[in-house]
Amino acid sequence: MAAKDYGRYIITKPLYDGTGFERTQRRIPPMTFISNQQIPGVNNVLEVGWVSGIEPSPRVYEHTHKFDEIIIHWGTDPEAPQELGGEIEFYIGGQPVTVNTTTAFFIPKGVRHGPVTSKNIRRPHLQMTLTLGTGEIADARRGLIVPRRELPRKSDKFDYEQCVVRSPLRETGGIFKRGRQAPTMTYMSRLQVNKANCYIEFGWIWDEVEPSIGEMRHKEHDEIVLHMGSDPVHPEDLGGEMVMGMNGKLFTLNNSYAAFIPRGVRHGPNIFKGGVRKPYIEMAIMLGAGTYAEGWADSFFEKPAGR
Repeated sequence: MAAKDYGRYIITKPLYDGTGFERTQRRIPPMTFISNQQIPGVNNVLEVGWVSGIEPSPRVYEHTHKFDEIIIHWGTDPEAPQELGGEIEFYIGGQPVTVNTTTAFFIPKGVRHGPVTSKNIRRPHLQMTLTLGTGEIADARRGLIVPRRELPRKSDKFDYEQCVVRSPLRETGGIFKRGRQAPTMTYMSRLQVNKANCYIEFGWIWDEVEPSIGEMRHKEHDEIVLHMGSDPVHPEDLGGEMVMGMNGKLFTLNNSYAAFIPRGVRHGPNIFKGGVRKPYIEMAIMLGAGTYAEGWADSFFEKPAGR
């Protein structure tokens, strides 16, 4: 039997479906890194886009989905990772929420959300959307670019601030790794939003990481790993070079990329090489695990890096 090609789970060239999101001086169309079109049966859509300035009108209007969604606006200053570099207004359930820090939003299925309006942009920042339960790009985009004349109105008593994570947990301990932000920042878990069933942590890489991260596997949970460059002019450029292992095969990567790791598949080592030209983000998304403890309870290192 032929060996399975796990390289197909690593997406180094994003899709650009610019329908309704044509390139402007302030934005580029979202980069789709995970979808059923790229990885059949993945049943999630992960998109990342740059926000570099204020648009004359909202680019995303009020809409709903039949699935849960996580949206993260994150700042791109590794020296001040919680600083967004601007201010945005985001309506959830008709309730306006204004943020100026790196912030995550958990949107339960059926909840109205949008519009999203940039109020002040001093430094370009990244916007990521992750749909949980559909891998179809059309489903993820449905309704969000249909203009609405009036701003939404709140019609219930629920405080949607409960869906907003303005500041991270730093629960990965004090293990210091040279060249890497440690501890990383947890921006989504059930400890922060009680309906969340997805764990997300991320941090910055600015130099060769020592020691490297060894090979591991997760028995119960699928995982998405995202490494994203910090240059809005060249968004596909990682800003450095790294090596990632999948099922025993090593892949050398210098583009922004996402990897879908099915449960039970060995992955790693992650070897972050020297010569980082620009700092870049590493993100781990544990699907179906609501907390750090759940995500790592069934995980273990197969062997250290380099052995």
